[in-house]
Amino acid sequence: MDRPKRHLYPAGTRDHLSDRPKILVVSERDQPAALIPPALRETCDIVEVTNPMRAIAQAARQDFEGVYITAAAARQGIKIGNLLEKDRVLDGMPDGVALLDDHNAIMWANDRLQRWTGRYNIVGENFYAALGSPEIMGPDYCPFATALATGQASGSTLRLADSRFFHVHAAPVVEDGESQHLIVSVRDVTTEMLQQQKLAAIHKAGVDLADLSTDEVFNMEVEDRIELLKSNILHYTQDLLNFDVVEIRLLEKDSQLTSLLAYGLDPEAENRMLYARPEGNGVTGFVAATGKSYLCEDTSEDPLFLEGFAGSKSSLTVPLILHDEVIGTFNVESPQVRAFSEADLQFLEIFSRDVAVALNTLELLVAQKANAAQESVEAIHQAVALPVDEILNDAVHVMERYIGHDPEVVQRVQRILRNARDIKNVIQKVGEQMAPAEAVPTSAQVEDRPKLRGQRVLVVDADESVRIAAHTLLERYACIVESAHDGAEAVIMVRSSLRDEAYDIILSDIRLPDMSGHQLMLQLKEMVDPVPLILMTGFGYDPGHSIVKARQAGLHPKAILYKPFRLDQLLAGVEAVLDATHSVPQQT
Repeated sequence: MDRPKRHLYPAGTRDHLSDRPKILVVSERDQPAALIPPALRETCDIVEVTNPMRAIAQAARQDFEGVYITAAAARQGIKIGNLLEKDRVLDGMPDGVALLDDHNAIMWANDRLQRWTGRYNIVGENFYAALGSPEIMGPDYCPFATALATGQASGSTLRLADSRFFHVHAAPVVEDGESQHLIVSVRDVTTEMLQQQKLAAIHKAGVDLADLSTDEVFNMEVEDRIELLKSNILHYTQDLLNFDVVEIRLLEKDSQLTSLLAYGLDPEAENRMLYARPEGNGVTGFVAATGKSYLCEDTSEDPLFLEGFAGSKSSLTVPLILHDEVIGTFNVESPQVRAFSEADLQFLEIFSRDVAVALNTLELLVAQKANAAQESVEAIHQAVALPVDEILNDAVHVMERYIGHDPEVVQRVQRILRNARDIKNVIQKVGEQMAPAEAVPTSAQVEDRPKLRGQRVLVVDADESVRIAAHTLLERYACIVESAHDGAEAVIMVRSSLRDEAYDIILSDIRLPDMSGHQLMLQLKEMVDPVPLILMTGFGYDPGHSIVKARQAGLHPKAILYKPFRLDQLLAGVEAVLDATHSVPQQT
């Protein structure tokens, strides 16, 4: 069936007040009316307009028996006539194009726009009504009115009821210094908008994934917490990313990739031993070794691929990266060849970053709360540790003031210091008896770190939560932890410790209330050299180049921790600095 004939002007209702035919006359503004043939005036009702654009607008509103165009007006409107009459070029455009009057009525529309509306008789209709009254999403919520009022182009995005998205761009046609018509281009941006929405949904899912509620998670056993995270990852991977075959492996210290989550894989593939090596360990080993994502479009043509399930035809594998360090891999597979696109790769890379953060969060939670018995002991530690530190801080301040003046006061303060420290040691020993190692689940047992046992650590940070976490984590490895609020207090604490027992490690934030980490290092270096200092900083934050300056002053290369850091990074940094400072005789 042929497509209905498309008219430039809609059919109207004849003006019944006159039996004479109504003629639309197009002339120039300064053209004398006498140039219009007298016979035409005597026999017809004349409606005169002064340019072709207004003629189109008038014809869209009324019914005329004919159109008379003077020679001068014809020369003026030849370009518009060619554009509208020979509109095959516009019909072939991928974008919709329409000419609107100052009431948003469609005076002309190309084939593409009419196809999008589903009709071929939209001339004379309101533009928005022709598209089903879509929602205007901005940025300009009145783009047509803005273009007419300002004489400048404007645009906005429309959302249709059928979930399509169009971007409209309205350019005014200026006549006699006024904007009376609009040329509107319409572009289908559904794919782009849906991709943006999916990216936003993936980002929200990632945030929810890492947002493990303290109240909910701390009441779970370690294995339950892991299962919760695995369940959430699988839920979002299947429902949001639409991937059905999923495997996540974590990178261990010996380069082995152990399975954390496997769904849809054959048991043989799930139990396969893989290592972070570019050869002989499949795509997963290659990605873990190189830190690069890998899109396998056809498994039959890829020498790296190791089958995850019978009939696997394509796969997509991305690294799990935390602080520029590969901690594992995220792999999905499909029974279809070329099932994954570059967009899928982008989606999975974004989601994998949030998975890495969530795994890191879970690791910190597991390290911080091993089981119910430890929770009770650590609650006592948290309740006592900081108040005791306050006593120590105050006592040291008093002792500093009376040294050289009143030996008896100094001796009393020294006893207060010893007793306060003994209180903490007693609580720690009782805790070890209440929560013996055999009572802790195997997955949550604290590994033995002989280098840390008995080491005295001073934590310098204005953030109370950081000081509490330092007590909780480091005392689990038998460290003796004390804390200070700022640099000045840390200097006094270190000076006092030199008279009794010096600190083995000083763990300080790079940005203290009263000085930088570099400035603290310089002051400590006047008392002890080398300074057993580790600096903590937010990732990428170092406006005063404190890290560079501290390294130039002798800071150990591994003595930088970027928050939030993993527990093993903290322990490794402490051990590295201990090895370095213990191998060099300290000068006091």
